[in-house]
Amino acid sequence: MSQVSIKEAAKKLSQTKGEVRGVALKTDMEFILKEKGEKGLKQVEDYLKAIGFPIQYKEVKVMDYYPIGLRVISLLAIKEAFNFNDENVKSMGVFATKVSLMIKLFVKYFFSVQRVFFKEAPKIWDKHYTISKLLPVELNEEKKYAIVKIEDLALDPIFCTYLGGYFCGILKMLIKTPSIDFQETNCPFRGAQYHEFLIKWQ
Repeated sequence: MSQVSIKEAAKKLSQTKGEVRGVALKTDMEFILKEKGEKGLKQVEDYLKAIGFPIQYKEVKVMDYYPIGLRVISLLAIKEAFNFNDENVKSMGVFATKVSLMIKLFVKYFFSVQRVFFKEAPKIWDKHYTISKLLPVELNEEKKYAIVKIEDLALDPIFCTYLGGYFCGILKMLIKTPSIDFQETNCPFRGAQYHEFLIKWQ
């Protein structure tokens, strides 16, 4: 995607109503530092400045709210700055669950996979986002799959990939499986009214 196209996408995203906790941007920062170091972080911040949506990641407050569009603009800038593919974006989602203190606490204190999936996961979502709803649909531990829906959220396809990785990361922490992946079976960018993710493991 050209820088002009990114600018246009970022401008549209900036008009999206809703907010997200700063921790989402902080996990982006942690991922960049892990993979690309301080030089990589500066590269992304320079890119964001060039398209007119500067973020100083180290100044972001974890529990403060930020425009939800900025959260996706961050992902787009990282993808473009490093020429990332979908697998890299998915890895960012998985990584976010590993460094999120909130998720670690939920996993540590709620031992039931069923409880975390059906009761606690929607609470985690609500603590992060002021818009949309996470709706657990089905969890079948015997057949090794789960289905989850996200309503009222259509930002950019890159966020679909990121969320798929994020859900895989949470379930992997709970189930301790060596192999897990997802398929987005419904998506607003393919004509559906909501996102639906099918997550399978071995």
